[in-house]
This record gives sequence, C-alpha cells and structure tokens, in this order.
Amino acid sequence: MKIEFWSDIVCPYCGLMDHRLHQALARFEHADEVQVIHRSFQLHPDLPREGVSQRELITMAGAPATTVDRVLRPIERAAKAEGLTPYRAVDRTLGPTDFAHELLAYATDQGRGNEIWTAMFRAHFGQARKLWTTEEVLDFAAEVGLDRAGAAEALRSRRYRARVAADQLEAERLGARGAPFLVFDGRFAVPGAIGLDDLLAVMAKAWDESHPAPQPLPVVADAEGICAPDGCAVPDRTI
Repeated sequence: MKIEFWSDIVCPYCGLMDHRLHQALARFEHADEVQVIHRSFQLHPDLPREGVSQRELITMAGAPATTVDRVLRPIERAAKAEGLTPYRAVDRTLGPTDFAHELLAYATDQGRGNEIWTAMFRAHFGQARKLWTTEEVLDFAAEVGLDRAGAAEALRSRRYRARVAADQLEAERLGARGAPFLVFDGRFAVPGAIGLDDLLAVMAKAWDESHPAPQPLPVVADAEGICAPDGCAVPDRTI
C-alpha cells in the first residue's frame, strides 16, 4: 500500500501528522508492505528570506490574535501528550521553504527521504531551527549525514525545483487546499490532521479495499454429488 503525504516543514499540523504516521505504522499489521512517499506543499513561498516570527505571520495574514491560544497552543499540547517534545508551534520563525524542499527531494534520491523529512520536522519544531537560506539548509544537510557538496550542487543547479512545483500542482489537482494532505493507495484523501485511531482506521480501510478477501464463485447449476475428505454425498443421502 502507498501513502502519499503532502506537507510543509513549517506546518505544525504536518509535523504532528508525521509523528502520528510513525506511530500508526508501528501498530499496523501490514506495515512492512506500506510505502510512505513524502511530497512537497509550500505554504508561504513569498515570505522574506530572513524569515518572520509566527506572531508576525499571524498579523500579516490578517488572522485573529486568538489564533495562538485557539489553534497553535492546542497543537503543542497534543504533541506533548503524544510524546513529541519539545514542539514549538508558536515561538519560532517561518520563512520560504523552497530550498528545504529541494534538499528533501535530493535526500529522497539518496534513499533517505522519509528519514530526512522527519529530521527536518524535528529540527524546525524541536529546535525552532531556521531553514530558509542555502547555508542554513546545507548546515542541516551536513548534520544529518548528507553529502554537503552534493547537496550544494543540487541547490545551486535548482534541478529539483520542477519536482517540488509538480508535487504541489498534483496535490491541488487532487483537491488539496493546504497541508497536511494524505492520499491512501490512490483511493482516499485526508485533507488535514486526524488522530492516531482515525489514521489507523483509514489505513485499514485502504488496505482492505486494495486487498479484498477471496469470495466464493456463484453457483450456476445443481450438483449430483460431491466428495469431501469425510466421504461422498448426494443431496439428502450419503453413499
């Protein structure tokens, strides 16, 4: 089964869903047959390269000041309750994530995509890490064991820019208006964060529909008799 997970590393619900997906797979009986594919969805591509604080972004977006206590603090409390600490949804800086997503595409081609996505979520939300400039992204790449020279060439050439853009276009084609956005085996879409139990239920439903149990064939004629391990029989009497 394939799970496609569109997200942005500055999206607090996305980081929480990444954690929940790991937890769900640890409990899912068919986890060894599940392929998770991370895809890019940039939420704030026009932010200044130096970044802005979360509170500044709320003001810039015209959102109510109550967003902090009504939306973001509950995310932090949920993360803590689920063992994801520290998790800073408020006291952090946000910036454009184009270079970060291009690095993640490079990491995917190195066979480390899922691992590096999780590491980047933990760096941003766990350490309030800024990952907006090429130097910030390359420092992170070196810390997680990616080849800095190879990563630098990938960012300099911008060879992953088209892939990142294509990810977002595909999500929008499928109906996404934000992140997180998850698609299960091309059958079900989940537009937003859901709890662990609900996530497991969707995974089970997608699995069952992709792997239906064999059904008996329809009977089209009456048989004269049948033999089984315990003997042969005809209707209403035993031979």
